[in-house]
Amino acid sequence: MRPLPQSSDTLRPGLIAFLSLMAGATVANLYYSQPLLGQIARTFHASPEHVGLVAVMTQIGYALGLMLVVPLGDGQERKRLITSMTGLIAITLAAVALAPSFPMLLIFCLLMGAATTVPQLVVPYAATVAPAAERGRAVGLVMGGLLVGIVIARSVSGFAAFLGWRVIYGIAAGAMALLAVTSAVLLPKQRPTGHIPYSTLFPSLYVLWRKEPILRLHAFLGAMGFAAFSCFWTALIFHFGHIFPQHASYTVAVMGLFGTAGALAAPLSGKLSDRLSARVVNGVALLLVFTSFLIFWRAHSSLLLVACGVILLDAGVQGSHISNQTRIYALHADKRNRLTALYMTSYFIGGSIGSLVGSLAWQRGGWPAVCVSGCVFALAALVRLYWGVTKTQEPSRSLSADRE
Repeated sequence: MRPLPQSSDTLRPGLIAFLSLMAGATVANLYYSQPLLGQIARTFHASPEHVGLVAVMTQIGYALGLMLVVPLGDGQERKRLITSMTGLIAITLAAVALAPSFPMLLIFCLLMGAATTVPQLVVPYAATVAPAAERGRAVGLVMGGLLVGIVIARSVSGFAAFLGWRVIYGIAAGAMALLAVTSAVLLPKQRPTGHIPYSTLFPSLYVLWRKEPILRLHAFLGAMGFAAFSCFWTALIFHFGHIFPQHASYTVAVMGLFGTAGALAAPLSGKLSDRLSARVVNGVALLLVFTSFLIFWRAHSSLLLVACGVILLDAGVQGSHISNQTRIYALHADKRNRLTALYMTSYFIGGSIGSLVGSLAWQRGGWPAVCVSGCVFALAALVRLYWGVTKTQEPSRSLSADRE
């Protein structure tokens, strides 16, 4: 099979659909734990504060994997990299399912997070195969699948909680093994524009970060948005466990289904990001995140209000995320994997901070403290967006096109 060109005249819907499915299925592994934290705590006799480290270690591992693995896509054949990393996810998920102790579980979650880099290998794969005029749409469609995978993961693990958390992770391991085989058959090869030695690849990350203020801006916005997102979802199982002690996992699963409605905003955000400035798209998205936490604060035990807040939270975080990625992919067509690595490492560092803050806030101040924490994360992003951006930092559409 011939390698794919760097971009095609039209998008192949079947390929984009499979990439969307692959992004969603692989990223879901990072989020199965959230409705299951109560079960995991009971298995290992851990407190809510300690069991929250499961999510934290997973996200730290993911950030490490993004920094160490994703840049390789700029210098290696991408199909082989995607397929081999998917197989590695299956192995680490099996290790999580068989973890004999809580410390070993944390180590295996760190390794599983580090292996789960496939979603961020798939996104630049899609961005490269798409023509410049449709890049936002392609990224939006694949990210839509990825973000649906995030919210569906909570529903799947919540509704299947009766099976036990070990069985759920075992099933996930089998699914990843099957996906690795399928991707090896279906994905065309996609070679990089040139070979980049491993020894020069990682030093170039520092240079790229230092020279691109647009990258630094959107990395911060993404980190704060995902911190708010993770703060809420990590603490929600404990909040519902306090209100609905017999049905906490199922209630979180239902909320995950509402989050799917918010995830559908991703393709729309991608289209808008092709036409509007980052301030407009990101400003509206981050305002939705802030508003969602005001609703959560008011909701307390009202499932209807929590559901409304979940829709706004997911739509806002995902809308901001797509806008961020569309902007950074316009910077350097030949460095998209490295741009992805830097942006997504910042993104998941923010997520790990949010998970830690969410569990600590719940332990120390309950639900109001969680809501205040989410508001602070959203406000920090809004302040940075509107008071920390100069006109020279906002890329024009013509500049974006010239740099393709």
